[in-house]
Amino acid sequence: MAFPPTAPPLARALSERDYNDPTSVQTAVLASDAVDRDLLVSAQTGSGKTVAFGLSIATTLLDGAQTLGKPGDPMALIVAPTRELALQVQRELVWLYQYIDAKIVACVGGMDPRAEKHQLYAGCHVVVGTPGRLRDHLERNNLKINALKAVVLDEADEMLDLGFREDLEFILEATPKERRTLLFSATLPREIVNMAKRYQSNALRIEASGGGRAHADIEYRAMRIAHQDAVHAVVNVVRFVDSPASLVFCNTRDGVRHLHAALVERGFSAVSLSGEFSQTERNHALQALRDGRARVCVATDVAARGIDLPNLGLVIHADLPNDAETLQHRSGRTGRAGRKGVSVLLITPAHHRRSERLLANAGIKAAWVNPPTPDAIRKIDNERLLQSLLTAESGGADDMTLAKELLAKRSPEDIAAALVRIYRSQLPAPEDVMETGMPGPRDTKSGLANSVWFRLNVGRQRKADPKWLIPEICRQGGITKREIGAIRIFDDETKFEIDASIADKFAERIGKVTKGDIFIGPTEAPADGGHARRPQPHQGEKKDWKQKHSGKSTHGAPAGEPSRDKPKWAGKPKHYGNKPEGQKHDGKPKYEGKAKYEGKAKYEGKAKYDGKPKFAGKPSGGKHSGKPGGGFKKPAKAHSRAE
Repeated sequence: MAFPPTAPPLARALSERDYNDPTSVQTAVLASDAVDRDLLVSAQTGSGKTVAFGLSIATTLLDGAQTLGKPGDPMALIVAPTRELALQVQRELVWLYQYIDAKIVACVGGMDPRAEKHQLYAGCHVVVGTPGRLRDHLERNNLKINALKAVVLDEADEMLDLGFREDLEFILEATPKERRTLLFSATLPREIVNMAKRYQSNALRIEASGGGRAHADIEYRAMRIAHQDAVHAVVNVVRFVDSPASLVFCNTRDGVRHLHAALVERGFSAVSLSGEFSQTERNHALQALRDGRARVCVATDVAARGIDLPNLGLVIHADLPNDAETLQHRSGRTGRAGRKGVSVLLITPAHHRRSERLLANAGIKAAWVNPPTPDAIRKIDNERLLQSLLTAESGGADDMTLAKELLAKRSPEDIAAALVRIYRSQLPAPEDVMETGMPGPRDTKSGLANSVWFRLNVGRQRKADPKWLIPEICRQGGITKREIGAIRIFDDETKFEIDASIADKFAERIGKVTKGDIFIGPTEAPADGGHARRPQPHQGEKKDWKQKHSGKSTHGAPAGEPSRDKPKWAGKPKHYGNKPEGQKHDGKPKYEGKAKYEGKAKYEGKAKYDGKPKFAGKPSGGKHSGKPGGGFKKPAKAHSRAE
């Protein structure tokens, strides 16, 4: 489907950017019933809404002309919630409006307000800014808005969430009444609808976010990793996907710093981005990604909105996002404008259930996978090298001359091997990762159909207990509790089952992390005895108490052997129903009729203070100083708020 008719200069700009098929939101805002009307649009990030409202207000600004003429007071005002989004909108409008001779000025927090003031005084056609900075320019009379024809609120729900309601209302109240107001929002809560009723006139409501169109080109992968493998998994995913640009999200600034340092140490060209960076530092980091000087950006959620990187094909959630909306905004940085993208969530065993709820709330079906292995990465490296050589263009005369000289001195095999070595030397080495696949089917006897027994040199004497043993085994071995079968606790050791499919990896991992006097290693299956781990619901039907304990002592001793620990009450009958009524022990009555105080008065009528007042003759309100002579501290003088 082709774009609806637009002004020839706009059509030219779209054609040069290969915008041939409009998105649903672009089609809706360019329809005949939406021309020159106020619009209330629900559109997700990545749906092409910047181009949509750019084309929509362009018809109003041009009013049948081919260019906008000499710049003066702004004709359009676009308000965005963040600096990154405002600057992104400015970049989009620059190429879209390049042939209608539009001058676009950005006014955002973190930039020099004096430079913005000079740009506004010099004249412009469109102003893009954040609410706080735009209000500041309005109050200082730097921004003239009498000639405004259109106002756009981009991601209005985000602006309200960030506390910009008062600034938005100030801006809208100051703008001319005869104007177009276009309000774009990912969701339409009651606050947005009320604002639309107050500041829009006969607005056309457009629902352009249905059907998940904005994320149709994103492939989601939920990747199981061990707790210790977060950095290793990021390294292998970036190497395996091999996107021209990748974005890795962490929840904290410390997480960004740690992961960025780890990637740089391994040879990646990486930059970082977080809220502590200045606007100039943010711009330099993003520009490094755009021009190819960096291939990976590690960022907090400050990069989840308003960043459009044309070559971004991979998003990694090193830390799980806090909610489904953040997940969609993070992932929406890729898979834009018809391009394919991959979004990978790294999930440790402790966060498995949370990740399932997160994906369900977002309405996302993800493929559950294991991290790429070094062998898989080396294999795909070889395929890419062969593909690049087969598709490479023929060299020029100088290249052929050098090639003949090389062939005269070395064999083709030596030259090819040198080429492979050079290619591989430029790639960071893949990391060894622990595969945490799903365990095999369980039986009701041991808990696992195929298992390997391991021994831990901690037993009852060192207060071994499954409550802390299982989490520690999972953490150190990079496995889940479903991959642990039966547990037997003895006096000086504990034996436990591990699923056979991951036993080798578990043994390798444990060998690297075991410290001090704690030892874990393979062992023989135990004979009967020891305390067993309490059966899980899926390990068999629950037995009644008598059947469960028949033939055993209450303290885990094998049948036929005496109990290891003699109960305190052994040999002593319990007094259940064998006492005369009203008696406690040995037939003795409880109090034998003796009165508790034998009628004696508690104070025998004695007055508490012998009739003397507590502070006789002392003025009220004073505070005793403890000095003889009845001295009192003078009450402090009350100070008024003005003082």
